[in-house]
Amino acid sequence: MKAKWAVLVFIFTVMAVLTGCENSLTVLDPKGPQAEATADVIMISIWTMLFVVVTVILLYVFMLVKYRASKQKKDYEPPHIEGSLKLELLWTAIPIIIVAFLSYVSVTSTYQVEATPKGYEQQKPLTIYASSSNWKWHFSYPEENIETVNYLFIPTDRPVEFKLYAHGPISSFWIPQLAGQKYAMDDMVTTLHLAADVPGEYMGRNANFTGKGFAQQTFNVTALTPEEYDKWVAEIKASAPPLTEQKFDELLKPGHLGQSAYNGTHLGFSPPPTGHQHGEAGSGHDDTGAGHSEEAHEHSSDEHAEHSDMDHSNMDHSNMDHSDMNHSNHSQ
Repeated sequence: MKAKWAVLVFIFTVMAVLTGCENSLTVLDPKGPQAEATADVIMISIWTMLFVVVTVILLYVFMLVKYRASKQKKDYEPPHIEGSLKLELLWTAIPIIIVAFLSYVSVTSTYQVEATPKGYEQQKPLTIYASSSNWKWHFSYPEENIETVNYLFIPTDRPVEFKLYAHGPISSFWIPQLAGQKYAMDDMVTTLHLAADVPGEYMGRNANFTGKGFAQQTFNVTALTPEEYDKWVAEIKASAPPLTEQKFDELLKPGHLGQSAYNGTHLGFSPPPTGHQHGEAGSGHDDTGAGHSEEAHEHSSDEHAEHSDMDHSNMDHSNMDHSDMNHSNHSQ
């Protein structure tokens, strides 16, 4: 009897706490098509599991009430039953159907979030190279030739294509209200697609443990109208200092930094990995800032003449790889 009341008190306490929450989970408050697809999968899974749990509890209560000992005579002996083929087929088929349904939902949603956001297939995406280091995020905009640290501005109503990689340990790039998380690694480039339907400010973070400072490896995401975004780009170009190789080396040192912006990107003197490209399906336009890369390499060769030939060779290969991979998302 005491156990029964303890269970009831626990249930009512949980219900009271949950109903008192004012803010919804950000992952269930999507502001873009990719995040909406992820939130739908979560809710479908929750409702499916809730149906299973409630059904099992109801059947359990029914069996306890129907076959309780006080209802039978003292000399009652249960009949000998060999089994029921129909029941065995039923409780075998139901789990198979549930697993098949959830598998179908998971596979279809995975293809959906890996592709260009629905409704944006005909638009040219804004390509941003997002690279992590302990414990900060670097965002390179080759189309605008600017770079930011620990904050991100994107236009609404336009697809955004992130090229993810790491300067060090594996990190996980995650903006809960705009897209699911994806790993950034130092030996390959992964691609993440998203789009923001609603202007506003969103939270982004590293969701993978990379040492004692990873909990503060967060960044702010601001979605602006296209006009406001163009104005912001113009302001950065007019006021931000240039990003030199020496300055970038300082930014890569482990530690926490505030937010900053620069003219130019590090893609020229510190290109992304040229190995396996994850999530690509074709070839196309070049958004890597090749025009700025050549100038950066000429500057680098003055300081490191003995590596000049090798650096130019690697950069040409990098530009070719990114040119091929960026066109892939327009062919989808």
